[in-house]
Amino acid sequence: MKKLVFMFVAAAALTIAACGGKKEAAKTEEVAKDTTVEAVVDSAAKVADSTAAKVDSAAAKVDSAAAKVEEAAAKVEEAAKK
Repeated sequence: MKKLVFMFVAAAALTIAACGGKKEAAKTEEVAKDTTVEAVVDSAAKVADSTAAKVDSAAAKVDSAAAKVEEAAAKVEEAAKK
């Protein structure tokens, strides 16, 4: 009889120990997911910043080209008046 009680106590202890391990694994998995999400967000932010810089550079080039076209149009109008 004592052996049966001891076996049930041992089984209960193992069950409790096994459940506690799963909670720790779940916490570790959450931390890993959080770290992965942070890395993806950081990477996306870098790409967005780089893309914004490229767009700003292209916009400056377009503005410069537009100014040159306006100058050329003014010269053509002047030449047409002569």
